Amino acid sequence: MGIYDYTVKDMFGNDVSLMEFEGKVLLIVNTATGCGFTPQYEGLQKLYDEYKDQGVEILDFPCNQFGNQAPGTEGEIATFCQAKYNVSFKQFKKIEVNGENEEPLYTFLKKQQGGALGSKIKWNFTKFLVDRQGNVVERFSPMTSPEKIVEKMKKLGLIK
Repeated sequence: MGIYDYTVKDMFGNDVSLMEFEGKVLLIVNTATGCGFTPQYEGLQKLYDEYKDQGVEILDFPCNQFGNQAPGTEGEIATFCQAKYNVSFKQFKKIEVNGENEEPLYTFLKKQQGGALGSKIKWNFTKFLVDRQGNVVERFSPMTSPEKIVEKMKKLGLIK
């Protein structure tokens, strides 16, 4: 299976086929609204604003598995993100990224890019970069800023 074979739920519970994003550069992120890394929403939005016209999409998956830092409903999370960070990229249903109930997409992502970081997601704002052909090309730790990811995207020739 490839990344485009997965279907996820949007924040309203509707099915979204990742086939919708074929040919795009994807940055897939597990997020939280009450985390020390939450201010990265600002950088993610800036990245999206600057590069969406070049086919960059950010897929935001709230996750409450780490320190109960995303306790709200999907609606509350979206309202917070829009009010505080003016988020306009795609936000999805809250998921689990590790364990028995983990989202199958995350099982796939971790298999593709476990590497030195290990297979488990360690915290919120872990990011996976997917190229236009659907290859998971890199995994970034929560401490990697969106600005550093832009540098990597340019180096890989994914954006100008």
